[in-house]
Amino acid sequence: MEILSQLLPFVILIAIMYFVIIRPQQKEAKKRKAMILALAKGDKVITSGGLIVVIHKVEEKFLSVKINDDTMVKITQDSVTRKYEDEA
Repeated sequence: MEILSQLLPFVILIAIMYFVIIRPQQKEAKKRKAMILALAKGDKVITSGGLIVVIHKVEEKFLSVKINDDTMVKITQDSVTRKYEDEA
């Protein structure tokens, strides 16, 4: 019984850390992965470098994007931070 009373604070601490830190990170990762899989031609996204680009072609691991009318580049899907919605 004494061992149980000594381990109980550690078990409670681990449970708190799971619900405060680990679980929200997992939910955010699932949400981001779903967003990346749902990307289509014509979507505007913000890259990790801060560029706002338009998707031209979706490939398995890469995206062909337009920076402006003349410039097309390939980026990895991991470099997409979020979708860009124009605020009107």
